[in-house]
Amino acid sequence: MPQRIFLAGAAGAIGMRMLPLLREAGHRVVGTTRSAAKAETLRAQGVEAVLVDVFDAEALSRAVKAARPDVVIHQLTDLPKNLEPSLMGQAVSRNARIRSDGTRNLVGAAKAAGARRLVAQSIGWAYAPGPEPHAESDPLDAEAEGDRGITMRGVIALEELVLRSPPLDGIVLRYGQLYGPGTHSAVPSKVSPVHVDAAAYAAVLAIDRGRPGAYNVAQPNQHIATEKAARELGWDPDFRIAPQRA
Repeated sequence: MPQRIFLAGAAGAIGMRMLPLLREAGHRVVGTTRSAAKAETLRAQGVEAVLVDVFDAEALSRAVKAARPDVVIHQLTDLPKNLEPSLMGQAVSRNARIRSDGTRNLVGAAKAAGARRLVAQSIGWAYAPGPEPHAESDPLDAEAEGDRGITMRGVIALEELVLRSPPLDGIVLRYGQLYGPGTHSAVPSKVSPVHVDAAAYAAVLAIDRGRPGAYNVAQPNQHIATEKAARELGWDPDFRIAPQRA
């Protein structure tokens, strides 16, 4: 059934691959970006583009209320193009802040706007050391230190906010390492890879499928178990967007 979607991070790697799928399903999409140039790109894709910074809680709340979404989708990150190593040090803290402070603002705005569901991007390499493959019920690596510790504090904050903010139905997608169009790699990694099209497909399925909770989203691998997403979302890791639909 077509629904009203507020897509935060619409111009990102996963967000852009979601747009043709959302359009094909007949959903009305309001998408955010901080760039005027990217806003024009979104409009060309049939999206109602909104220039807003997730850290501006009041402006964000106004934008979400105006959209009157049934579902809010959180695909926000703050990472350098191609994960440039020389820039990743500073990006770690910025990205963690997106996950903590940004998610808090987005959850508040979604609740105030009367959204029923929130679907959010997380990561599949966040588990604490232990037997593999990791199921979604395994603990996250809360004891991590250094840059990983900064990342994990952001991830844990994001997941707690999304999953524990009634009356929202919260779904967290723990993505593997992305590859494909718009990402830093054209080929899969050796650790829990997921094609960006399949990642986008999982988020679209989660609009109206799946019980609240976390889902590992990656190609079958030895590190994280992926059966839950296939079983409850109907997700297919081999999904790809046909060229004429991209």
